[in-house]
Amino acid sequence: MKQLTDNLNQLFADFAKDAALQVEAGNKAAGTRARKSSLAIEKALKEFRKKSIELSK
Repeated sequence: MKQLTDNLNQLFADFAKDAALQVEAGNKAAGTRARKSSLAIEKALKEFRKKSIELSK
Protein backbone atom coordinates (compact mmCIF):
# COMPACT_ATOMS: atom_id res chain seq x y z
CA MET A 1 0.00 0.00 0.00
CA LYS A 2 2.89 2.36 0.82
CA GLN A 3 4.46 1.69 -2.59
CA LEU A 4 1.13 2.40 -4.27
CA THR A 5 0.73 5.77 -2.52
CA ASP A 6 4.34 6.69 -3.32
CA ASN A 7 3.69 5.86 -6.97
CA LEU A 8 0.53 8.00 -6.94
CA ASN A 9 2.41 10.94 -5.45
CA GLN A 10 5.05 10.68 -8.19
CA LEU A 11 2.39 10.44 -10.90
CA PHE A 12 0.61 13.52 -9.52
CA ALA A 13 3.88 15.47 -9.43
CA ASP A 14 4.70 14.50 -13.03
CA PHE A 15 1.20 15.43 -14.15
CA ALA A 16 1.30 18.81 -12.41
CA LYS A 17 4.68 19.67 -13.93
CA ASP A 18 3.65 18.74 -17.48
CA ALA A 19 0.21 20.35 -17.21
CA ALA A 20 1.80 23.60 -16.03
CA LEU A 21 4.23 23.55 -18.95
CA GLN A 22 1.35 23.12 -21.37
CA VAL A 23 -0.76 25.87 -19.85
CA GLU A 24 1.99 28.41 -19.22
CA ALA A 25 4.31 27.81 -22.17
CA GLY A 26 2.02 26.18 -24.70
CA ASN A 27 4.29 23.13 -24.81
CA LYS A 28 2.35 20.55 -26.85
CA ALA A 29 4.65 17.66 -25.93
CA ALA A 30 4.08 18.39 -22.24
CA GLY A 31 0.34 18.25 -22.89
CA THR A 32 0.75 14.79 -24.37
CA ARG A 33 2.77 13.68 -21.35
CA ALA A 34 0.15 15.16 -19.00
CA ARG A 35 -2.64 13.25 -20.73
CA LYS A 36 -0.61 10.04 -20.53
CA SER A 37 0.03 10.70 -16.83
CA SER A 38 -3.68 11.25 -16.23
CA LEU A 39 -4.42 7.78 -17.60
CA ALA A 40 -1.74 6.26 -15.36
CA ILE A 41 -3.20 8.14 -12.37
CA GLU A 42 -6.66 6.79 -13.16
CA LYS A 43 -5.32 3.24 -13.28
CA ALA A 44 -3.36 3.66 -10.04
CA LEU A 45 -6.37 5.16 -8.25
CA LYS A 46 -8.50 2.18 -9.23
CA GLU A 47 -5.81 -0.12 -7.85
CA PHE A 48 -5.66 1.96 -4.65
CA ARG A 49 -9.42 1.70 -4.24
CA LYS A 50 -9.30 -2.07 -4.73
CA LYS A 51 -6.49 -2.52 -2.18
CA SER A 52 -8.15 -0.17 0.29
CA ILE A 53 -11.38 -2.15 0.17
CA GLU A 54 -9.46 -5.40 0.70
CA LEU A 55 -7.69 -3.98 3.76
CA SER A 56 -10.88 -2.67 5.31
CA LYS A 57 -12.57 -6.08 5.30
